[in-house]
Amino acid sequence: MTWGNHSTTTEFILIGLSGGPKIQALLFVLFLGIYLQTLMGNLLMLLIIWVDVHLHTPMYIFLSHLSFLDLCFSSTTVPKLLENLLSQRKTISVGGCLAQVFFLYDTGGTEACLLAVMAYDRYVAICHPLLYGQMMNNHICKWMAWGSWSLGFLDAFINILLALNLDFCGDKFIPHYSCELPSLFPLSCSDVSTNFTVMLCSTLLHGLGTCVLIIFSYSLIVSTILGISSSTGRSKTFSTCSSHLIAVLLFYGSAFLRYAMPNSDSPLELIFSVQYSVITPLVNPLIYSLKNNEVKAALRRTLKKISSTFPSS
Repeated sequence: MTWGNHSTTTEFILIGLSGGPKIQALLFVLFLGIYLQTLMGNLLMLLIIWVDVHLHTPMYIFLSHLSFLDLCFSSTTVPKLLENLLSQRKTISVGGCLAQVFFLYDTGGTEACLLAVMAYDRYVAICHPLLYGQMMNNHICKWMAWGSWSLGFLDAFINILLALNLDFCGDKFIPHYSCELPSLFPLSCSDVSTNFTVMLCSTLLHGLGTCVLIIFSYSLIVSTILGISSSTGRSKTFSTCSSHLIAVLLFYGSAFLRYAMPNSDSPLELIFSVQYSVITPLVNPLIYSLKNNEVKAALRRTLKKISSTFPSS
C-alpha cells in the first residue's frame, strides 16, 4: 500500500532543534563530533572482538552485536539531524519518516532484548560458573543473539504496518529532531486508537518484559555476590557485570522516561531522546572498554599486532 495515494501531506518539518544560525552551527559541530566518536568507538570494539581470539566468548559476541546495534541506532537519526541543522527547511518525506520510525523500533527493540540476554549471560557466569560452558555454548549464544534481532524486527514490523495506513493531512510540524511514533499520532487525521493500543502493548511486552528479566537476573546476581565471604571477591565479581548494569540504566532509564511522558512537546522529551538515541551509543563502547580489563588487554594486543606489521624506522 502506498500512503501517497491517500495522503495530502508528503513531508514533515522537524523543528525539535530549531534556533538561530549560530546555535544551529554550534549544535552541528557538537552532534558531528558525537557521531564521529560513536562510529570510531563502536567500530573499534567490533575490530578488537573480531581480531582477538581471547574475546570469542558469549559475553563478547553479545557485545559485538551491541556495538553494531549502536552504530545502526545512531545512524538512523543523526545523519538526518546533521543535514537539517545545515538546512533552512528541516524537512523529511513521509516515507523517510516512516522508515526512520521502523529502524528506531527495530534497533531499539533488538537492543532491549540483547541487554536482557547479556544480563542472563552474567547470571549464568556468576551464579552457575561450573555449568557456564553447557548453558551458554556457541549454539545457544547464536540462538539468543539472532532471536533478539528477530523479536526487534517483529515488533517494528507490526507497528509500522499499522502506521502505513495512517492519513496525514493536518499539521506538518514535528516538535522533535527525528520521527518517533508518538510524535506522528497528533498529525494524523485517521483514527489512531488501534495504533496507540498496539504501540502501548508492544512497549509494555517488549520493554517491560525485558526489563523484568534484567531485574530478575540481577536480583539473583546480587544475592550470590552478597553470599561471597571475601570483600575482595565480592568487588571482583561485581566488577564483571558493572559495565553492563550502567549500559542498562542509561538505555532503559531515558527510553522509559521518554515514552512514559505524554506527548506534550516538552523539552524533556528531546533531552531523553538525545540520551538514549545519541549519547548511549557513544558511551557504551567507552563503558565496556574503560571498565573491562580484558578489553583493555585485547586492545593492547591488537595495537601491538598492528604496529608489528609496519617496519620500524
